[in-house]
Amino acid sequence: MEYMTLKEAGEKWGISARQINYYCVAGRIPGAVKMATLWLIPKDAKKPVDGRTKQGRALKHE
Repeated sequence: MEYMTLKEAGEKWGISARQINYYCVAGRIPGAVKMATLWLIPKDAKKPVDGRTKQGRALKHE
C-alpha cells in the first residue's frame, strides 16, 4: 500500500496539515498509521467530512 504524509494530504485536500493530524488522532481517516512521530495516510483515502461547517453537520446526521 502506498502512503502520503500530512503535508502531501494537505496539498491534495486543500486543508492544513494540523487539521489532518486532528483527523488522524480521532481515527477519522481509515488506514492511517503512526510510525514513530509521523502519520502515514493511504494515497487512496478520502477527505473526512468537516463537522464544523453547516454542510458537514447535515452530512453527519444522515
